[in-house]
Amino acid sequence: MTYPVTKSAAAAPKGDVRATHVGRPHASWALPGVLFFTFFAVVPMALAVYLSLTDWNGLGDPGFVGLENWKNLFTDPQLMHSLLVTVLLTVVSWAFQTVISLLLGVWAAGKQRNRAVLSAIFFVPFLLSSTAIALLFFALLDPNYGVVTGDTLGTTSGAFLAIVFVGAWQFIPFHTLIYQGGARQIPEVLYQAAAIDGATGLRQFFSITLPQLRHTMAMSGVLMVVGSLTYFETVLILTQGGPGTDTKILPYLMYEAGFRSYDYGYASAVATFLVIAATGLSLLLVRVTGFGKMNSVREGM
Repeated sequence: MTYPVTKSAAAAPKGDVRATHVGRPHASWALPGVLFFTFFAVVPMALAVYLSLTDWNGLGDPGFVGLENWKNLFTDPQLMHSLLVTVLLTVVSWAFQTVISLLLGVWAAGKQRNRAVLSAIFFVPFLLSSTAIALLFFALLDPNYGVVTGDTLGTTSGAFLAIVFVGAWQFIPFHTLIYQGGARQIPEVLYQAAAIDGATGLRQFFSITLPQLRHTMAMSGVLMVVGSLTYFETVLILTQGGPGTDTKILPYLMYEAGFRSYDYGYASAVATFLVIAATGLSLLLVRVTGFGKMNSVREGM
């Protein structure tokens, strides 16, 4: 069987391997991904923006009300409260997950005995669904038959820390894997040179490992922030925004407006605001950290 040869390959001198390429990727190869993103991201987002300009309870035809839902949104005292809770949850989750993920990732990149087996076991929580994990911890924290004494979810600090811990328990393995891959890309010659100069393991960590992982930290941080902004099932199952409204984050405010008050126009406004906030924050983080202009850690070697 003979195969077609490109024009450049046919014209190339015999034995020139560089010219015998099959051809460059065609733009149509990206069509499945573009269609998937359009139907499952762009279209729903456009629909949410449209519904945010209407008054609709889920029945009949939506009635156009212009910017009325947006005016109600920015004058709603619940928005500011939910925004503050969401920001606090995001900051605490980022700090808690980053420290533990970084340390575990650097350790997992080493050559310790049974490291691979322990890393595989530790990665298991990420394979479980958020709903299943939330139900598990809800049973463990139950004041009547749970393993933790006292009503942990009935206090403001207890409920908030429970959400932070449950989210970290599930997603720290994922970020650990990211840091593990980043740490393995650090050239070994840097540590060898530092050891010759008498640098201890702790000094090598702060002078070599952390600077070399700065881009990895930026990528992981963006994923953590976006993930924290979209917490929902954990809050729904563990606290339902309580006690009171102490853990009512923006996604839960959207849920209450849409599926309890049947005000889908206002719920769509909250959803659109959340997407805009998450996108803007992600772009800001990318710009501040320089992640978009990152260079290889091996540059100049």
